[in-house]
Amino acid sequence: MVTTMVAANVLKGGGCSIFLSSRRFSCGPPHPLYTYCPSLYYSLLKPKENRNWNLGRLSTATNVAATAPRVFCTASNVADSAAVPTASSDVVDKNNDRDLDDDLKTIRDAANTLDIRVGRILRARRHEDADSLYVEEVDVGEPQPRIICSGLANYIQLDHLQDKKVIVLANLKPRNMRGVKSFGMLMAASDASHENVELLLPPEGSLPGERVWFGSEDEKENLPDAATPNQIQKKKIWELVQPHLKTDASSVATLGMHYMRTSAGVVVCGSLKNASIS
Repeated sequence: MVTTMVAANVLKGGGCSIFLSSRRFSCGPPHPLYTYCPSLYYSLLKPKENRNWNLGRLSTATNVAATAPRVFCTASNVADSAAVPTASSDVVDKNNDRDLDDDLKTIRDAANTLDIRVGRILRARRHEDADSLYVEEVDVGEPQPRIICSGLANYIQLDHLQDKKVIVLANLKPRNMRGVKSFGMLMAASDASHENVELLLPPEGSLPGERVWFGSEDEKENLPDAATPNQIQKKKIWELVQPHLKTDASSVATLGMHYMRTSAGVVVCGSLKNASIS
């Protein structure tokens, strides 16, 4: 009888503060509406013009206390949180997937502005003032070979570099390496301990100067222009891309799900799997 009166009065927009107040402060048990949904209970105690509730789909069933909490109470202190309307998990998952896809596309687009080329080492020697450095002359398809310094002396024997085809990052700003200016970087894979380092290797048939990209075979024709060294530095493109460069379980160089490739096939390293690339 009590709950029927409450439901009927609420649906008509009438006041019931006196009735509820008398039950709330009586010596008997608290009103069922107070027990199951105190936020709505106290809203009903306020003058009509100051009430603030969310009735939603209020049922007209006679037992409001038994059914109402799952139907109309959206207060944060409701014990049964499953009753509170929430966004569909499917919608949230789809939005998260879409955001992730957008992030990966941004990273791949940035990666394809790196001027990564096939190179061939013409000569290599030890740096005169740094035991850990080699100095290489590398053909990257330009009129003159590039001088590149690399910290490979502790990992690769010098004679293994002679006439070796390599992968070169060519649009970094030149760096002074112990008195020798370096115009690029040889790309290599390394394990987590950084005790094993292997150069990335272009596939057979790749030509010096050929540009390397990330994606499918037919995406070569749609590559953006390579960024300038100033753009690479200012936009921190290499810093954005490098953490996502890995070798997969087959030692193939990848950017996420995209292979690093030339027109002759995919780029690999000798044996390192699931290794970082820099």
